Amino acid sequence: MKKIAVVGCTGSIGRQTLSVVRRHTELFSVCCLIAGSSVEELRALSREFCPSTAALANGNLSGREGKTLFFGGKEGAYAALEESGADIVVVACGGFAGLKYSLITLKMGARLALANKETLVCGGEIVMSLGGEIVPVDSEHSAIWQCLNFQRRAPFKNLIITASGGPFRDKNFEELEHVTPAQALNHPTWKMGAKITIDSATLLNKGYEVIEAHHLYGAEYGSIKTVIQPQSIVHSMVEFEDGAILAQLSNPTMELPIQLALTYPDRMDCALKPVDWTQALTLNFLPLERKKYPMYDLALSCGEAGGILPTVLNAAGEAAVDAFLKGAISFCDIWRVCREVTEHTKNAAAESFEQLSSADTAARTAARTIISKRYNG
Repeated sequence: MKKIAVVGCTGSIGRQTLSVVRRHTELFSVCCLIAGSSVEELRALSREFCPSTAALANGNLSGREGKTLFFGGKEGAYAALEESGADIVVVACGGFAGLKYSLITLKMGARLALANKETLVCGGEIVMSLGGEIVPVDSEHSAIWQCLNFQRRAPFKNLIITASGGPFRDKNFEELEHVTPAQALNHPTWKMGAKITIDSATLLNKGYEVIEAHHLYGAEYGSIKTVIQPQSIVHSMVEFEDGAILAQLSNPTMELPIQLALTYPDRMDCALKPVDWTQALTLNFLPLERKKYPMYDLALSCGEAGGILPTVLNAAGEAAVDAFLKGAISFCDIWRVCREVTEHTKNAAAESFEQLSSADTAARTAARTIISKRYNG
């Protein structure tokens, strides 16, 4: 029986991971649960799964309840993971915070089931130098991994990442100045957390996925393509030297890639609604009109530059999206804030988590200063 740790257990991916565990109790047990600030939900999940350790990363929690030893604060959360004895760690928390948990996981020698984009966007150079087993949970990267026969270093010609295009794919960037947070959160095919949903609307998340692909599969940026696939049924494709293209298709759900990350190399039922091949089905592929998505281009330029710049972009993006959701700036201002912060950053090689953490803090401060002075002053 595999012991599973879930970092971000009360978020969307974390909850779905626990659904997979409930479906296959003969295969998995939960040894560690880490939440951000949802203390009551963490306690309830701990009573259900009886992990050896549990932690509230953004709060104070201590003591033992039944079989579970509770920890509080970031350092406590790191200790809870280190002491868990996990075989597989699902890093499903959002933001820069996920990088530290991923580094701990690899140093533990556990399988890293990676659902946190920022781990590779911000710390890809450091993470990949550690080696270890990394299994992608994002649907796009899971699709590529499957097409490569579960071999991240298998040869290929091009990786083709699909995108739904978000809720504004039929609009030009200039038309989006006055869209509301509610409109931007209305994703046409996926139900996700607020931050990643906004990143899907700007296509920043797709730029991040290109950066991830560069690190995960050793792909040159020129060999990573993005195409709009509105139905979100084709989750990504791989083109090989002979011209053959393999694709992974399924109705949109995260439980398939989550479960596969846990059961690999075995495939098992995950209660996925099947594609109905008795009905007419049309799959559309549209070229990515990059002028509509300046955040995508900004992400690619930062990724290609490497160093601390992707971390700076991520931090500025988190601050700008938070401001947009609170009504402090417009949708288009997200790009303007991120562009200004990255343009005024002196790049440097990525050398340590501590260095990246400092860059993250400085970029957040710079973004908030720009927002406060320019948009609220």
